[in-house]
Amino acid sequence: MEKDNMEFKSNTIGHTPLKQTYFHGTKANLQLGDLIKVGYNSNFGKQKNAKYIFLTSTLDAAVWGAELALGSCKERIYLVEPTGDIENDPDLTDKKFPGNPSMSYRSIHPFKVVGEITIWQGHSEEQVNAMKEALSKLKEQGIDSLND
Repeated sequence: MEKDNMEFKSNTIGHTPLKQTYFHGTKANLQLGDLIKVGYNSNFGKQKNAKYIFLTSTLDAAVWGAELALGSCKERIYLVEPTGDIENDPDLTDKKFPGNPSMSYRSIHPFKVVGEITIWQGHSEEQVNAMKEALSKLKEQGIDSLND
């Protein structure tokens, strides 16, 4: 078929068949359909009862989430869909990083696990250790999460 004779049609009515999915990095062992909810001890910081849950639309931020999560279980990255409103994570946005370059968000509403990324490249051991050290120094200076 010649290029000039091709006809392209677009379905511009309604929504696209794909929803925006987000990533959630953790060391929790979850299954498809599980809901990630607030109210459990946080994997970060003071391990308090979490007021928010977190997701990102960048794989790199999810990798950091998995690598920095507390615990001894396997690092995992899940594809999740929010069930309610999400907002910018103030620890990574606003004055610290204007414009939300990490595309990190938080919510009080559950996230539904819709998939898992099983092949991904982590950061080097040196990078992870440097990040943990930097976070430890911030904590020593009394600079803690805005999400507690």
